[in-house]
Amino acid sequence: MAGEEEIVFEDLFPAMVDKLGAEGFMKELCNGFRLLMDGEKGMITVESLKRNLGLLGLQGMSDDELVCMVGEGDLNGDGGLDEMEFCTLMFRLSPALMKSSRTLLEEALVTEM
Repeated sequence: MAGEEEIVFEDLFPAMVDKLGAEGFMKELCNGFRLLMDGEKGMITVESLKRNLGLLGLQGMSDDELVCMVGEGDLNGDGGLDEMEFCTLMFRLSPALMKSSRTLLEEALVTEM
Protein backbone atom coordinates (compact mmCIF):
# COMPACT_ATOMS: atom_id res chain seq x y z
CA MET A 1 0.00 0.00 0.00
CA ALA A 2 2.96 2.29 -0.44
CA GLY A 3 1.93 5.62 -1.85
CA GLU A 4 -1.75 5.21 -0.97
CA GLU A 5 -3.20 8.00 1.08
CA GLU A 6 -5.39 6.97 3.99
CA ILE A 7 -8.51 9.03 4.45
CA VAL A 8 -9.27 9.77 8.10
CA PHE A 9 -12.66 11.14 9.02
CA GLU A 10 -13.10 13.17 12.17
CA ASP A 11 -16.47 12.48 13.74
CA LEU A 12 -17.98 15.96 13.95
CA PHE A 13 -21.57 14.76 14.20
CA PRO A 14 -21.78 14.84 18.02
CA ALA A 15 -20.67 18.49 18.02
CA MET A 16 -23.26 19.25 15.33
CA VAL A 17 -25.99 17.62 17.41
CA ASP A 18 -24.93 19.63 20.45
CA LYS A 19 -25.10 22.83 18.45
CA LEU A 20 -28.20 22.16 16.32
CA GLY A 21 -30.25 19.79 18.48
CA ALA A 22 -31.64 16.51 17.16
CA GLU A 23 -34.19 18.10 14.82
CA GLY A 24 -31.70 20.60 13.39
CA PHE A 25 -29.13 17.85 12.88
CA MET A 26 -31.63 15.67 11.01
CA LYS A 27 -32.53 18.64 8.78
CA GLU A 28 -28.84 19.10 7.98
CA LEU A 29 -28.50 15.40 7.11
CA CYS A 30 -31.49 15.74 4.78
CA ASN A 31 -29.88 18.82 3.20
CA GLY A 32 -26.69 16.83 2.69
CA PHE A 33 -28.68 14.05 1.06
CA ARG A 34 -30.34 16.47 -1.37
CA LEU A 35 -26.98 18.02 -2.20
CA LEU A 36 -25.47 14.64 -3.12
CA MET A 37 -28.44 12.92 -4.75
CA ASP A 38 -29.15 12.43 -8.42
CA GLY A 39 -32.10 14.75 -9.02
CA GLU A 40 -33.70 12.48 -11.63
CA LYS A 41 -33.38 9.27 -9.61
CA GLY A 42 -34.07 10.80 -6.19
CA MET A 43 -31.20 8.90 -4.60
CA ILE A 44 -27.45 9.08 -4.14
CA THR A 45 -25.73 7.03 -6.82
CA VAL A 46 -22.10 6.31 -7.60
CA GLU A 47 -22.39 8.82 -10.44
CA SER A 48 -23.89 11.56 -8.24
CA LEU A 49 -21.16 10.99 -5.64
CA LYS A 50 -18.53 11.21 -8.38
CA ARG A 51 -19.94 14.58 -9.51
CA ASN A 52 -19.82 15.90 -5.94
CA LEU A 53 -16.43 14.63 -4.75
CA GLY A 54 -15.07 18.17 -4.68
CA LEU A 55 -17.79 19.26 -2.24
CA LEU A 56 -16.77 16.41 0.05
CA GLY A 57 -13.03 17.03 -0.27
CA LEU A 58 -12.58 13.52 -1.65
CA GLN A 59 -11.38 14.19 -5.20
CA GLY A 60 -8.95 11.27 -5.23
CA MET A 61 -11.48 8.46 -4.63
CA SER A 62 -11.63 5.64 -7.16
CA ASP A 63 -14.78 4.25 -8.72
CA ASP A 64 -14.32 1.07 -6.65
CA GLU A 65 -14.24 3.11 -3.44
CA LEU A 66 -17.41 4.95 -4.45
CA VAL A 67 -19.15 1.66 -5.25
CA CYS A 68 -18.15 0.39 -1.79
CA MET A 69 -19.45 3.58 -0.13
CA VAL A 70 -22.84 3.26 -1.79
CA GLY A 71 -22.94 -0.50 -1.24
CA GLU A 72 -22.26 -0.04 2.48
CA GLY A 73 -25.53 1.81 2.93
CA ASP A 74 -27.70 0.30 0.17
CA LEU A 75 -30.03 -1.76 2.34
CA ASN A 76 -32.64 -2.54 -0.33
CA GLY A 77 -30.17 -3.44 -3.10
CA ASP A 78 -31.37 -0.88 -5.64
CA GLY A 79 -27.86 0.42 -6.33
CA GLY A 80 -28.27 3.77 -4.56
CA LEU A 81 -29.01 5.41 -1.24
CA ASP A 82 -32.44 6.80 -0.53
CA GLU A 83 -32.77 9.40 2.22
CA MET A 84 -33.40 6.87 5.00
CA GLU A 85 -30.45 4.70 3.93
CA PHE A 86 -28.22 7.78 3.81
CA CYS A 87 -29.22 8.91 7.30
CA THR A 88 -28.85 5.38 8.66
CA LEU A 89 -25.38 5.12 7.14
CA MET A 90 -24.33 8.46 8.61
CA PHE A 91 -25.40 7.29 12.08
CA ARG A 92 -23.59 3.98 11.64
CA LEU A 93 -20.40 5.80 10.66
CA SER A 94 -20.47 7.88 13.84
CA PRO A 95 -19.73 5.75 16.92
CA ALA A 96 -20.70 8.57 19.28
CA LEU A 97 -24.07 9.04 17.55
CA MET A 98 -24.78 5.32 17.67
CA LYS A 99 -24.36 5.46 21.45
CA SER A 100 -26.69 8.42 21.79
CA SER A 101 -29.16 7.56 19.01
CA ARG A 102 -31.96 6.56 21.40
CA THR A 103 -31.79 9.93 23.15
CA LEU A 104 -31.74 11.75 19.81
CA LEU A 105 -34.75 9.79 18.58
CA GLU A 106 -36.69 10.56 21.76
CA GLU A 107 -35.81 14.26 21.48
CA ALA A 108 -36.91 14.36 17.84
CA LEU A 109 -40.20 12.62 18.66
CA VAL A 110 -40.96 15.01 21.52
CA THR A 111 -40.27 17.97 19.20
CA GLU A 112 -42.67 16.53 16.59
CA MET A 113 -45.52 16.19 19.11
